[in-house]
Amino acid sequence: MDSQSHKSKGFISPGITELSDSDELIRSGLKLNHMKMIVALDDSGQISAAAAAMQMSQPAASRMLSEMENILGVELCRRFPRGIALTPYGKAFARRARTILLELREVDREISDLHSGKGGSVYFGSVTAPAVNLVVPAIAKVRELYPRININIQVETSTFLARELLASRLDFMIARIPDDLNPRLFESRVIGIERACLMVRKGHPLLSKPMVSLEDTNNYDWVFQPEGSLLRRTMEGIFMSKGIPLPERIVNTTSIFLTTVMVAQTNAVTAIAVEVADFLVGTQGLAGSLAIIPIDFDISVQPYSLITAKNRQLSPAAQLIYNMVLEEIR
Repeated sequence: MDSQSHKSKGFISPGITELSDSDELIRSGLKLNHMKMIVALDDSGQISAAAAAMQMSQPAASRMLSEMENILGVELCRRFPRGIALTPYGKAFARRARTILLELREVDREISDLHSGKGGSVYFGSVTAPAVNLVVPAIAKVRELYPRININIQVETSTFLARELLASRLDFMIARIPDDLNPRLFESRVIGIERACLMVRKGHPLLSKPMVSLEDTNNYDWVFQPEGSLLRRTMEGIFMSKGIPLPERIVNTTSIFLTTVMVAQTNAVTAIAVEVADFLVGTQGLAGSLAIIPIDFDISVQPYSLITAKNRQLSPAAQLIYNMVLEEIR
């Protein structure tokens, strides 16, 4: 085609790269079959082969190609004796169309998997208390309905989980928004206040007291979460508010397992979420090894929330787990 014929059919000359915006393209009639056709042309390099892939006649494929060029206002391919070659416009369109078609296939696969019980993958995180009293029951219910969903959960500090969420390695989290991050990056729903208690081994000297004060614990080793963690800061605040010196002998760890082992085998004291403590001292946990100290003060930690990244859509599988957690809250 010469430049004049380009103009007569609404083509933009080769030096102009501006295309209509997406709304205009949709309104002007760009269809899913157009995207399939440009991908078929890119794969085969022949109109006849693309027509066969689309299960249509070659004349119908040629008409569809002309229709696409009229809609986009650019020449998408050049014809040669042995086939066609996509123009830069055609290659750009094919690349974008291929991405859209792949995404649509993923949508179809994920919804189909959920419907059939095969599932999909969910990645989320939680601080300790809701992991015990919300996440575990929610997962149990999901397993009954969709046994093949691949569930991945991290139990960590809010700071760690928030950065994983922003890096798109988590779908959502049950935690708190750290003070050093912009809250506008998240959408959150407050769902509960975390309460904590003090735990020691069975037979610990402190258990001989009918009621234990914070000052009574200062003669023993403490197992704490690392500095800066919320429960650690909460306990330090309680010590300071009562004018009691902070413990001098401290072991720092994020591991609940290591914490319970150290407490069970030494005279160390630890602060731990009530839900976790109730499980550990119950018949399903380490009954006989650990005990909760009766204390004359409360340990209330900042409320935790159900948090997603701003403007990020959850996958069907992630939305299912999210909704189940909400059901547990209700």
